[in-house]
Amino acid sequence: MGIFLPAFLLVGLVNPWVPKLRKSPWASGFLDGVNAASLGLMAGVTYTLAQAAVVDWVTLVVAILSAIAVFRFKLNSVWLVLAGGGIGLVLHLAGVIG
Repeated sequence: MGIFLPAFLLVGLVNPWVPKLRKSPWASGFLDGVNAASLGLMAGVTYTLAQAAVVDWVTLVVAILSAIAVFRFKLNSVWLVLAGGGIGLVLHLAGVIG
């Protein structure tokens, strides 16, 4: 709650002003810059997390199949988390991974 609640509250407070802000060339440019910066930040964080998470062939295959499932088939990410946990458990019990 401490991580996400402030952002949700801020969006809820600022959202009614966005159409008015978009009419101003300066504010619209600022909002476009914030949008671009946030996308760049998310890309950087995704890259860093991928370096830490994809450590062997199993995690690489799970990551690729998960990306296909999300983007091609629009599968809810809850199912991907559960499937990843299940795959990890089965492979651990089978002795394939530590």
